Amino acid sequence: MIVVTGAAGFIASNLVARLNELGREDVVLVDDFSKEAKRNNWEQKRYVERVDRTTFADWFRKHASEVEVVFHLGARTDTTEFDWNVFLQLNLHYTQEVWRMCTEAQVPVVYASSAATYGAGECGYSDNHDVVERLQPLNPYGRSKNDFDKWALQQETQPPFWAGVKFFNVYGPNEYHKGRMASVVMHTYNSICERGYMNLFRSHRSDYADGMQLRDFVYVKDVVEAMLFLVHRKPASGLYNIGTGRAQSFLDLARATFAALGKESDIRFVDMPEDIRDKYQYYTQAEMGKLRSAGYNEPFRDLQSGVEDYVKNYLCGHRFA
Repeated sequence: MIVVTGAAGFIASNLVARLNELGREDVVLVDDFSKEAKRNNWEQKRYVERVDRTTFADWFRKHASEVEVVFHLGARTDTTEFDWNVFLQLNLHYTQEVWRMCTEAQVPVVYASSAATYGAGECGYSDNHDVVERLQPLNPYGRSKNDFDKWALQQETQPPFWAGVKFFNVYGPNEYHKGRMASVVMHTYNSICERGYMNLFRSHRSDYADGMQLRDFVYVKDVVEAMLFLVHRKPASGLYNIGTGRAQSFLDLARATFAALGKESDIRFVDMPEDIRDKYQYYTQAEMGKLRSAGYNEPFRDLQSGVEDYVKNYLCGHRFA
């Protein structure tokens, strides 16, 4: 069996959809399934069991010998949440428990880290392990992810294979429930439909023009393929960036969304909320050498083709992967 935690969420539900496409129905979904806004992410999937996250440890200890791999993608991902205790419990302690269970049962595990660990990029965007201790995340979410990465690298006893995947700016289907934390593609689509134009954050740094804040935008379907490769190939255990290796602007992203709808761009600028202004990443770009050296040769979609697929095949019909 394949276990997927956070299965009602964005990336994990896309992973389950792809596993189903590949003929894998022996999937165990782990999450808090009480949230109605996430129901469509899991309801039509093919799986053998749903397990509440609060009882997952008990379930795992009973079924560990049947588990092939754990994809631990469940986490609190709100970068605007500043209560450290929330992240301490859900992102750090819970993931440590999953790690210990997989180590004891000798089950491979892939867990979600984040590009938020890189902070403002003072140490670059390399997934080499020697920079992890020096990283300075800008918010509690990034700190919680980096704290676990540091902890994992210090462990003498480990699962037979593990990968901490550092997701960059992921966009794609099944993020309807994410509200403020949904991708700018979804916000742009909704704004175009409702108002005919899109507001982007004005830059509050003199070295970046408005809308020219740069991120490594990566399509969720490509993220899923990279994770499946890691489990299949099992290269050296460790941290792996998953991005395109190319930074593009929020203007590029918004314009691609207008283009996918066949509309002329109408983009305006508003001040960034003060609660995130000093914790905002103006630039991210994944160094992808480690994943490529491990043998992953598949191309990542460019921004235009990824946005077009997302808008035309999912957002326009409110479809789910």
